[in-house]
Amino acid sequence: MGFRKKNKSPPVLSHEFVIQNHADMVSCLAMIILLGLMFEVTAKFAIMFITVQYNVTQVHDEKSEPVNLYQYGPKDVATVFFYLLIAVILHALIQEYILDKMNRRLHLSKTKHSKFNESGQLAAFYLFSFIWGCSILTAEDFATNPTFLWEGYPHTQMVFQVKFFYICQIAYWLHALPELYFQKVRKEDIPRQLYYICLYVVHITGAYVLNLHRLGLVLLVPHYLVELLFHASRLFYFSDENKQKGFTLWALLFVIARLLTLTLSVLTFGFGLPRTENQGFSLAEGNFNVLTIRMTCLAAICLTQAWMMWKFINFQLKKWREHSQNQASKKKTVSPKSKPHKRDPARGGATNGVVSSDDKTSPRARKLKAS
Repeated sequence: MGFRKKNKSPPVLSHEFVIQNHADMVSCLAMIILLGLMFEVTAKFAIMFITVQYNVTQVHDEKSEPVNLYQYGPKDVATVFFYLLIAVILHALIQEYILDKMNRRLHLSKTKHSKFNESGQLAAFYLFSFIWGCSILTAEDFATNPTFLWEGYPHTQMVFQVKFFYICQIAYWLHALPELYFQKVRKEDIPRQLYYICLYVVHITGAYVLNLHRLGLVLLVPHYLVELLFHASRLFYFSDENKQKGFTLWALLFVIARLLTLTLSVLTFGFGLPRTENQGFSLAEGNFNVLTIRMTCLAAICLTQAWMMWKFINFQLKKWREHSQNQASKKKTVSPKSKPHKRDPARGGATNGVVSSDDKTSPRARKLKAS
């Protein structure tokens, strides 16, 4: 991990060296790009990495101020690459100065340690993205009127905040791929993380390229809220296993978010877009409003939601079985105490039908006194 002092330095350019110092290497690369702004020859190339490209100025009236809008294009790849580097650096900072310190206090096992780091990183990202997404929805009024999701399609132009939001989202989820190597993620955890990373990249990039950024933003915000609650609950669970109330609220909101996603998707692709004026396929105009693409997008969303519900049901069943097993083991360990047998006064000092010789009232003792 970068920013970490090591007593023994591994061989240069070895796997361990790259893993320990990857954040420092990435920081140097980002600094080289920033230094390019200082020179006139390289400034036009460096600015392509740092600033958002494809600015379009619109003037509605002569009296009104011009509005700056943005489109997407091939140069966005360079911008995504730069902010991917920034995401790697921020990932290392959160890991080094927050999560590692918490791990030392909690003394978690290797399995919990890996899940704690994963939840810590994702919780920070989901919190930031949720707040940012809510501010955009509030400013642009995307969520107030459902018809705004498809009216005027294709939505080839977007405000700065929307485009920068999508650039950062794509950059973050792409940076998660090399982090699987940098963080030494366990082999059994790699397939699970690859699944959701690839799903995020495909869906977010698809909404960005197909000019469905309004629908994508409206669906991402509630989804990020649900995921934030899940990973925050898991962090509290690792600190204290008795804190499990957050999972109950997460389960409820998870189902609501899936229903909301399916409803808005069917409404947009099944009823909204087919009734708009701009029908057809045109790369130059950014119009993808044809039946094949609409059904493909709707099928991809529905299959993803079905897969997520399947994982959710399996998770709940597994949790219910573990709870049942714990309850059964507690009942076995807490068994009722055996009550001592009461002495029968009619038998005197008899125990199991045999007369005890220690009893002073035994017949033999009375014969000795009589003699």
